[in-house]
Amino acid sequence: MPKINVYLPDELAEAIKKAGVPVSAVCQRALEQAVRRITAVRQTVLGELRADDLDERLSSFTARARTVVGLAIDRARADGAPVVGTGHLLAAMVDEGGNLALHVLRAIDIDPVQVRRDLERQAATEAASEAAGEGSSTRLSRQAAGVLELAVTEATALGHNYVGCEHLLLGLVAEPDGTAGQVLRALGAEPRLTRRAVTAALAGYVHLRAQTSAGTAADPVQALTEAVKGHLQPLVARIERLERHLGPTRHE
Repeated sequence: MPKINVYLPDELAEAIKKAGVPVSAVCQRALEQAVRRITAVRQTVLGELRADDLDERLSSFTARARTVVGLAIDRARADGAPVVGTGHLLAAMVDEGGNLALHVLRAIDIDPVQVRRDLERQAATEAASEAAGEGSSTRLSRQAAGVLELAVTEATALGHNYVGCEHLLLGLVAEPDGTAGQVLRALGAEPRLTRRAVTAALAGYVHLRAQTSAGTAADPVQALTEAVKGHLQPLVARIERLERHLGPTRHE
């Protein structure tokens, strides 16, 4: 039977030993689930997509993430584009307006309005760079399909059983060839920083919910952005310590 090495921080490895966790069985189940999810989304995005069947086709995506994909399809159709490109996905994310990915961008000092402007400047070249042969405005480009697959991978790596807009953002940033990734990286959203900011945003969201329950959050948008920034710095310091200990990883 093939063997795969799994590297863990010392603290986690020690805790697993003490708890007597069956590592092989747990890893096998987790990997089986990950393979099923990635295979399912790969089969889905390679075919025609319609905004009215996304609930079924992308069932692991959150309602907001499905809305973004639907808006991207509508935008590609309105543009008369040969395929739905990564730029359509990113523009749809900005258009949706209330998703966590936009708070992540603001927390790392990237204005979604500037993202929209830069996308509009790139729009003329997107179709040529991302379309491959004949297509339709309900089919994803190779790069956009890769973004959805990367989003599932990112969600799995974070231990999430859903795919949200924050995972789509990570997919957009990590995909190397699409227009959206080029725009985001040029504005400073490199993969490692964005991944840290997403982790901080999720912690900040929990903090915001606590504030809202206590009646102390006056402006939800500002409160979440501040919460993300407040959680980001100590998180970055902790992750950097772990990264120095573990050495280079695939996220370099």
